[in-house]
Amino acid sequence: MVSSDPVGSTGTPTTTDLFDRERQDWLIDPHAAFDAWLAGQNFRNSSADVYRAQWGLFLEWLNARHKNLVTVDMRAIADFVGGLSIRKPQRARYLRLIERVLDHVREIELASTNPARFIAQDGEAEWRNARDNEPTGFLTVAERNALVAYLLSPLTNLTAAQRWRERRDRALIAAFLGGGIKTGEARTLSLRCITPGSPWVVIEDANPLFTRRTRLAPFAVSVFDAWLDERTQAELPGELVFPASPSGRPMHKATMLRAVDALTEAAGISQSREARASPHTLRNSFAADLFESGVEPEAVGQWLGFAQPVSANRLHRAWRTWFEQEQFDTEMALAQAPVASSYPDGARDAS
Repeated sequence: MVSSDPVGSTGTPTTTDLFDRERQDWLIDPHAAFDAWLAGQNFRNSSADVYRAQWGLFLEWLNARHKNLVTVDMRAIADFVGGLSIRKPQRARYLRLIERVLDHVREIELASTNPARFIAQDGEAEWRNARDNEPTGFLTVAERNALVAYLLSPLTNLTAAQRWRERRDRALIAAFLGGGIKTGEARTLSLRCITPGSPWVVIEDANPLFTRRTRLAPFAVSVFDAWLDERTQAELPGELVFPASPSGRPMHKATMLRAVDALTEAAGISQSREARASPHTLRNSFAADLFESGVEPEAVGQWLGFAQPVSANRLHRAWRTWFEQEQFDTEMALAQAPVASSYPDGARDAS
């Protein structure tokens, strides 16, 4: 609640009033507010000029449709990005800028959702229907190993609240990468569906015919067990495996997407990837690991919950194409690498 007194007891503006003032800045003059935000981002001048132009075009589009940064929604952002007559990588950069700004604005508003984030992470979004559409995405073996290593790393210097949320988020990413679980399934996953120490997870469905089991990778079992121990110690109520808060309410999809962003960045793989890792990317990577281990597509499809074998076969073909390209790129990189001299230091010049 905003205090009616504009000055705190120390004679300076209160934090709440500062947030309120900044919120009004974004509504009254979003161009100037953007410039102020941009100044704190440490971008190069050339990049800042590009972002300023992109933001200006977005604001013009919103103004023409009588919308602002509070009323803008997923449909509006999707229409804007999808209507840009540019290649898909440039569309993605527009969307990433809008997402970053709305993260800031919505944080000030204490809102829990960012419509741009949903669109950015939606692999089937219409804005992707442009030239240079990317093939089905997977994490490389090195990226998977780096992410797994981070998920298994020790926790340090965290408060009790930070600790259980970090454990929860790590287990959530393990559910995607090590179990092929979907975001909607993770959101409703019940404690009765898992057994500590067991690799098997039951994925319930309203129609019992579609209830299935998936098998967690060994690293995921360890991460799950650590989270379940932490959950018990924190005495969190309810039956959800992944509660959003100490009250036990379900996680919002936006919170899950933020967790993926945060942990892939912490693991050091987000900087090296052209495409952003999403829960769907991690789910595909779960399948990739199984394909590389020789598991038949039919079994992979059952663990992923595909209703038709054709879906598993399609994913297997996409993985095979991606895998062969990865091998080709690796071979080319090795072929182009400089050959180390076989002479000891200085031996070549000794004659």
